[in-house]
Amino acid sequence: MPDGHRHRDRLGVAVVGAGRMGTHRARLAASHPAVGFLAVADVDAERARDLGAQTDADVVSADPDEVIANPRVDSVVVSTPEPKHAAPAIAAIRAAKSVLIEKPLATTREDADAIIAAAHEHDALVRVGYSQRFRRDIFLGKRYIDEGRLGRVVGGANRVLNSRAQAFAILERAHVSPVVDVLTYWLDVVGWYLEGNPPVEVYAAGHGTALREHAGADGLDDLTTAVVRHADGAVVSYTICYSLPADYPTLGQGTRLEVIGTDGALLLDLDNRHNVLVSDHGVAHPYVKDHTKTVGYVGSTTSGDWALGRMFGPLADETRSWLDHLATGSELHITTPEQARWALEVALAMETATASGKPEPVNPVSAPPLR
Repeated sequence: MPDGHRHRDRLGVAVVGAGRMGTHRARLAASHPAVGFLAVADVDAERARDLGAQTDADVVSADPDEVIANPRVDSVVVSTPEPKHAAPAIAAIRAAKSVLIEKPLATTREDADAIIAAAHEHDALVRVGYSQRFRRDIFLGKRYIDEGRLGRVVGGANRVLNSRAQAFAILERAHVSPVVDVLTYWLDVVGWYLEGNPPVEVYAAGHGTALREHAGADGLDDLTTAVVRHADGAVVSYTICYSLPADYPTLGQGTRLEVIGTDGALLLDLDNRHNVLVSDHGVAHPYVKDHTKTVGYVGSTTSGDWALGRMFGPLADETRSWLDHLATGSELHITTPEQARWALEVALAMETATASGKPEPVNPVSAPPLR
């Protein structure tokens, strides 16, 4: 790190959670020219120390509240496991910090609503890290839809594939379904594309045993398919399967997204099967420790990749956009808490509809937008 980095009196950033996502965020903050103070925290003191050493952090702690309360900190990144977002996010909001929360906003309606209520009460700047908005093809799709290139959107389809190796790794971190943890990315993207046309009803079905047997719990399907009906009648289908064989070559999500309009269509092939690395030395899986494949799809890591000392990809662009906004007031299209709340509501409705076998209404979410 350049010697002059700590001499700039600029943004102070705290990263709470030293797992994979927190490590990315902290490394990106440490190299950002607007950041002059960095604090990292994790309840696992050893992980906090390791991340602190990697990033030359000014403060390292096993107590998230300590770094949140630090007067040098202006902004807090909440990178804790998904079910544990609410406590540090609300603490940061009450401490008058801006807050970036990893997706999903929360895993329960109660936690999500508590975060939003705190943000409104304290007039806080809060955003949720749905980084797939920062894929070039995705935000170009948003542009074309907003320009009316497709006419009126009548529906679409989304399909997400991944291997059970990654699903098992997610379940070890938190007992959360692929619908709530992963499909939520694409619920957010479609919600962004169809802004002002909210989802109103969900039909869904799921099946499979591998994830249930691994987690030792009901309610986890290997494959879930759902159809979401929007207020104006548009219908979008979603399929997620996180139970392909462990050696399936993707290093992240394999995705297709199609949006159909009265005057055109947007067809995005995001599987990354066109670039392949084959190696006798193995291809390290970026999400699953000690897991290598002999074949990997290059560039298929969902969040992006580090190469040549720099991170490339959606999460890097999102993090830099957040820090740029805090430093300069530049435009910000990171997901708002209200938009994230819609994505959670639809995901939970999918789970309910899958369990009941009946259509499930999507409960309205009616909070005014944050600034």
